[in-house]
Amino acid sequence: MSDDTQPTPISRRGFINWLTAAWVAFIAIVAGLLTGTVRFLFPNVLFEPPQSFRAGPPEDYTVGEVSTRFKNEFGVWIVRSTTEIYVLSTVCTHLGCTPNWLGGEQKFKCPCHGSGFRISGVNFEGPAPRPLERFKVTLADDGQLLIDKTKKFQFEKGEWSNPESFLAV
Repeated sequence: MSDDTQPTPISRRGFINWLTAAWVAFIAIVAGLLTGTVRFLFPNVLFEPPQSFRAGPPEDYTVGEVSTRFKNEFGVWIVRSTTEIYVLSTVCTHLGCTPNWLGGEQKFKCPCHGSGFRISGVNFEGPAPRPLERFKVTLADDGQLLIDKTKKFQFEKGEWSNPESFLAV
């Protein structure tokens, strides 16, 4: 019998090198897990515009016209009729696109699938299943319109008759 089957003894230097590599790998794995845990505890935060804002005095809005001043910043249209001011959402009730106000045709038209809404927000053409939503509007202490997007009013639920869904002028 030969002694070729016997494992060769590892040197002290080889053992230290192997042990160092194992510890470095262990520390790298623990550091990665710790980093992932800390990252989980501090998630990304999306900074959205405030849900309540002031939109100026009612006199700033012309009767029969739609104000698109807050469309991009807050996602609302402000409409003044002869008797009231109401605030419409700029989100189409079909698939969530943003319709455009066409002043010449006196309607909101969604570019995605062709839904049309009257100046009141009621849908009359295209695939939109229901009218646009309204937001709460009140008069603040300083005489400005105070719009609260956390409170929505839906036509099909009969909520447009709620006094908070419009401001009588």
